[in-house]
Amino acid sequence: MNLTNRAELTFRTVHADVVVRALSPEMSESIPRTKVDVLGGEGEVTIRVQADDLTSLRAALNSYIRWANVAEETAKEANR
Repeated sequence: MNLTNRAELTFRTVHADVVVRALSPEMSESIPRTKVDVLGGEGEVTIRVQADDLTSLRAALNSYIRWANVAEETAKEANR
């Protein structure tokens, strides 16, 4: 694996711990030609994606952004 293409997305949320826990099962799944790390810290979530090619990078990043959004919206609704 070459993993020369990289992207990093960091966003702030009061639900950072929930989002990181929600994404952790996805990290055990393998997305072809990619490596993904999800890190959480005080009110922030960072998603780091490395991939062999831009198509794989885009696909992995889009998936993790969608999953993070679902986790965030679910946490908001649960706290209403």
